[in-house]
Amino acid sequence: MAIISTLLKKGIRLRESLEQEYSHPLELQRQELKKLLIQAAETEIGRKYEFPIILKSFRNGEDDFYELYKSNVPIYDYDRIHQEWWYKSLEGRSNVTWPGPVRHFALSSGTSGATSKFIPITKDMVKAIRRTGVRQILSLSKYDLPASLLTKGILMLGGSTDLEFNGTYFSGDLSGITTGRLPIWFQRFYKPGKKISRSKNWGDKLDQIVGKAKSWDIGIIVGVPAWLQILIEKIITHYQVDNIHEIWPNLRIFVHGGVSFEPYKKGFEKLLGKPLLYLETYLASEGFLAFQALPNRKSMRLVLNNGIFHEFVPFNQENFDEDGNINPEAKTLKIDEVEVGKDYALLISTCAGAWRYLIGDVVRFVSKEESEIIITGRTKHFLSLCGEHLSVDNMNKAIELTAEEHDLNIREFTVIGVPHGSLFAHHWFIGVDSKVDSKRLSATIDTRLKELNDDYAVERNHALKKLIVSVIPSSLFYDWLKEHGKEGGSHKFPRVLKGDKAANWQAFLNNREIKL
Repeated sequence: MAIISTLLKKGIRLRESLEQEYSHPLELQRQELKKLLIQAAETEIGRKYEFPIILKSFRNGEDDFYELYKSNVPIYDYDRIHQEWWYKSLEGRSNVTWPGPVRHFALSSGTSGATSKFIPITKDMVKAIRRTGVRQILSLSKYDLPASLLTKGILMLGGSTDLEFNGTYFSGDLSGITTGRLPIWFQRFYKPGKKISRSKNWGDKLDQIVGKAKSWDIGIIVGVPAWLQILIEKIITHYQVDNIHEIWPNLRIFVHGGVSFEPYKKGFEKLLGKPLLYLETYLASEGFLAFQALPNRKSMRLVLNNGIFHEFVPFNQENFDEDGNINPEAKTLKIDEVEVGKDYALLISTCAGAWRYLIGDVVRFVSKEESEIIITGRTKHFLSLCGEHLSVDNMNKAIELTAEEHDLNIREFTVIGVPHGSLFAHHWFIGVDSKVDSKRLSATIDTRLKELNDDYAVERNHALKKLIVSVIPSSLFYDWLKEHGKEGGSHKFPRVLKGDKAANWQAFLNNREIKL
């Protein structure tokens, strides 16, 4: 396998992976936090929150370090850490929350708030993301794959590597920042190559890839499911073939992340000539947190020894309000204190200068011993108008089952909570490009949600009076993203819309004269 042999020749070994495999999760995390605190001890935030004093507590009992850390350092969300600290880094100041200046900022897709967020990307974070990427590549040796596979090309469909520069810092999509800094040994495998990856026009980029597609021998594709599906459809149409394997016969692996793949799977597989191996990653703008490490599992392994310290906040009414905002006094847990099967919001401290930072994702442990998780939703992407507690995980599963039952390709969906008389309703917008009876669809989704969520079933007999379904062309979801500067790359449509975004979406559909 060319990539793996190249890595080994470069001296890159499985040491970090083996260290995690054979070490206690708490000890790995304890050492990781200590490293982070040492490196940031002389920064502005390190002096304010007395990192050197916290470091002395590591000499004591196992839990002392964490008790002092969480009593000294407050919980941050993006707005708070930006207003107190990160704005200084954006102005070009050094040693704010991490040593040295920050020269790159990732623009997040902004699905939780009104605008994009500027997330610092330090040199240490770029190195950490690379190391975790290498670990995922090396994990492929555990799969039953042909030796020739990793001599093939890897198509990474991401944002432009031509970053914006304002005289102080560069900004752009995380994939554009990291792809522009690929190690030399990887570049001979990487597609679409430097020239196409610089393109800022998403439509032009897709057209250029389509034009080159037949000359590439692709074995692995990497990207957000919706955009890769659009690309593959374009390739199939352009070359007038039945499936993508007629163009790329050696395509075997799809590495995806950002959103659940399950709602896309049925439609995506219609584009294939043979089965693919699906590998999930948890790569956010704030860091590479986890990846699928073992065959025949849908869970991902948290990375515990590569620049990130994790904390876990039970996702309940004591710790979060009805809008998904965290209580400043929320109960937080170390990795040894979590329980399998329960949902937790993630706090992370990182080598990019995030400290006790609420990343916005909700995870559930499926194996505590192996630190294996699944992502169940977002802290703000849920619906609980009257106690129905409907998670994104519930929604994804209901759509997957509905698509299967009706033999539909449901490309996208989103949900809004709306008033219904003096009570409430859920309004679903379903992206389907074939004829479908919206009433039948509504009945099936409602039935599946009742099976998946007991609270939802109860409230459907009380305060939650109706489930409304509007079937609309899938292109409208992508047009809305484009209108908001979120086309392509790692951008994805939010599964739940609230507040201004809900109003904006409804106004957008009204302007397109879509009957709801």
